[in-house]
Amino acid sequence: MGRILFFLFIFLIIGGTLEIYSYRALKSKWNSYSNWFRKFLKISFFTFTLSAVLSILGMLIVGNYVPRSASNFFFGFLMINLFVKLTLSLVFLVDDLRRITIFSKRKISKKNPETDGEKITRSDFLVKAGIIAAAIPAISYPLGMVIGPYNYKVRKEKIQFSKLPAAFRNLKIVQISDIHAGSFYDKEAVNRGIDMLLEEKPDVIFFTGDLVNDSAAEMDNYMDVFSRLQAPFGVYSVLGNHDYGDYRDWNSEKEKEDNLIRLKKVHADLGWRLLLDEHIYLEKDDSKIAIIGVQNWGAGFHQEGDLKKAYDKVDAPIKILLSHDPTHWDEQVRKDYKDIDLTLSGHTHGAQMGIETHGFKWSPISLRYDKWAGLYQEENQFLYVNRGYGFLGYPGRIGIWPEITVLELV
Repeated sequence: MGRILFFLFIFLIIGGTLEIYSYRALKSKWNSYSNWFRKFLKISFFTFTLSAVLSILGMLIVGNYVPRSASNFFFGFLMINLFVKLTLSLVFLVDDLRRITIFSKRKISKKNPETDGEKITRSDFLVKAGIIAAAIPAISYPLGMVIGPYNYKVRKEKIQFSKLPAAFRNLKIVQISDIHAGSFYDKEAVNRGIDMLLEEKPDVIFFTGDLVNDSAAEMDNYMDVFSRLQAPFGVYSVLGNHDYGDYRDWNSEKEKEDNLIRLKKVHADLGWRLLLDEHIYLEKDDSKIAIIGVQNWGAGFHQEGDLKKAYDKVDAPIKILLSHDPTHWDEQVRKDYKDIDLTLSGHTHGAQMGIETHGFKWSPISLRYDKWAGLYQEENQFLYVNRGYGFLGYPGRIGIWPEITVLELV
């Protein structure tokens, strides 16, 4: 509850400032608009404001008593209002800077706008530009909550290794990440995604962390769904930062520890081999490749993983690392473990929003992570960052769709 109150306090300061600023800017011009357009602007503006207020009340009053999948919608509507008002305010800020510049020039030239009968009015063009710009998040964010959460996409890549044993040529790896089971609200849709995965007929399946948002109990209703994941070489998994329960207020430290113990058992009950700072081998025709799995290790996040321990005495021509946070690759893997051929990560979700088209991709998450989605290569080492199977916070996706990764080793 403490984290929620802190978040709401910060939101009220930022959101309140944006509300007042954008309202005053709109009000200065909307009396010059036609009656129907003025009413439309007022109704739209205050509808978004009301949705944010109701969301705050919902988080405070029933936030701890409803499933995370429901509370995510409170957060979603908060973010919609915030981005709409932020977009308006940024455009109006440009207009205010223009007006300040004109005013300053007149002061310097000792020209008095009041005596000259000239007022520095707000630009009608920029106000309308702000309204049009704000319409983008106003439309796309709710739409993303409808079509985005379960719009699974299969993404395929071939990765070439000169030292790949003949027995493992064309090995088909399927990776999923960031399930966040507590956010789901449509079990049938989640099942459809698993159908798509199994249609790829993987040789081995890897899950790269964040099975839940906080609590192992989130998986209770989805055990039958994810236990369907099977492959000839098995299913292997690691923990992500959310799996440790760090983002929830527990009644005691023991309760938190017991939750992690239970979560590890969930992996076993699913039939997944959870790798906790250790490695195993996939073996075929007297050949083998190594699978190394570490607990979460990320720059600025939970750093539980011990790659040195997991790597100890590993001996195979191809080494694949499962590590939830992609920052691990640059911070440790590429510096000290140059013979780890392929690292599989998740964590970023691609911010669940962005643009991907014709080879171009951008997301706000790129401001935080250099490597945030897809395949990366530095010299002979590869990193693949999965965009996530589930969602967290904002209960939707825009442009960055939930992903099932298919990697073929050639």
